[in-house]
Amino acid sequence: AGYSEGSKGKLHVIKLFSLLKWCVCVCFHSSSLSVGTKTGYRLFSVTAVDKLDCIHEGVECPDVYIVERLFSSSLVVVVSLSMPRRMNVYHFKKGTEICNYSYSNNILSVRLNRQRLVVCLEESIYIHNIKDMKLLKTLLNTPTNPSGLCALSVNHTNSYLAYPGSATIGEITVYDANSLSTVTLIQAHDSPLAALTFNSSGSKLASASEKGTVIRVFSVPEGQRLFEFRRGMKRYVSISSLSFSADAQFLCASSNTETVHIFKLEQHSPSREEESPTWSAYVGKMFTAASTYLPAQVSDMMHQDRAFATVRLNMFGLKNICALATIQKLPRLLVASSDGYLYIYNVDPQDGGECVLVQKHRCQKEEENPEDVPPQPASQSYAATVALPSTPPSSTTLMGYSEDGGAQKGEVIPEHEFAEGPVCLDDENEFPPNITSWCLFILRPSHSL
Repeated sequence: AGYSEGSKGKLHVIKLFSLLKWCVCVCFHSSSLSVGTKTGYRLFSVTAVDKLDCIHEGVECPDVYIVERLFSSSLVVVVSLSMPRRMNVYHFKKGTEICNYSYSNNILSVRLNRQRLVVCLEESIYIHNIKDMKLLKTLLNTPTNPSGLCALSVNHTNSYLAYPGSATIGEITVYDANSLSTVTLIQAHDSPLAALTFNSSGSKLASASEKGTVIRVFSVPEGQRLFEFRRGMKRYVSISSLSFSADAQFLCASSNTETVHIFKLEQHSPSREEESPTWSAYVGKMFTAASTYLPAQVSDMMHQDRAFATVRLNMFGLKNICALATIQKLPRLLVASSDGYLYIYNVDPQDGGECVLVQKHRCQKEEENPEDVPPQPASQSYAATVALPSTPPSSTTLMGYSEDGGAQKGEVIPEHEFAEGPVCLDDENEFPPNITSWCLFILRPSHSL
């Protein structure tokens, strides 16, 4: 559930200060926003349109470019530019580090659900058991994936993982992270993949290619094509995010253009057209009949649906990500942009059309200048990089290497739940069952991974 990619825009676009990566989790009854900055990371609560509450600010490490929160729990995974090969897992409410893992190469993305924690490198994927952080499986020699593109279903029962099955065509590998076995291969696009996301139940998977013109939705685990939407035909675009609504009735897509598209996942009923014939329905039948005599490429294009609703952003060329959420009992579209703002739009679920901007929130501090790019931090010791509160000394700190893939396990704080058994955060309310997660990854040239 998510997408990450280095910016392809102009130099001043990619150098946008401290927001190296955005992570947003939007669930059916609560919303949260996670932001990585040059000083650490921030967690926001988005439960009202006119209010953006910062619930936590972490300063354990600087220049955070990956920050992933496990739903609305107190577990947060952080990766810093100062140590891009190490993943730190924190219990932010207790102010302690749970554990850390180091890998053979730079970490490009991290995905979480209640059962699994997935770490994606350029040519390998690591699957951990989130209850005790044990490394369960390493997928070695995966197709080159420089953007760290992968999606993990947030439904822990259908804990499917999707990642590129090829570096040259749009093939998707669907992997069962629970049984640790490959489920199916989906031939989704002709060109390499650019975006992937699951719906909240893990029964649907949406994808887009680097061309960005066609978005397809497949059934999981069968891999059958269910819907096909045309984002545009005039130009190729870079899709930066795909996100389902909680009920999987809508799918939104954002790109490097000024338009965000919302598609409606509905099957058109032929019987309804017969009951109330219209000129458009008549023409549609003519095209359907004619498509049987046309080449497959032309026939497919005739069956594609246009956007149900759209948003015209007031910026162009900036990386942005989108999500559909219910806030104050109304459907909203959230757009987080690399200009450091969160935009909230109203969505008409009946008639669609142009969405209306209702609020704009600034997500960085006033003293943080978007043009200010901090220098690359020098190599620091563990103690200097991760500031932990003082704890009594203990001899039960665990060290060691995994048997699979060479991931190195670092320190485990003995007083934490992980040291003695399965993790128990606060309560079941921290794990909402219906949730959509999305991410934006912005790298600055001076901190190339």
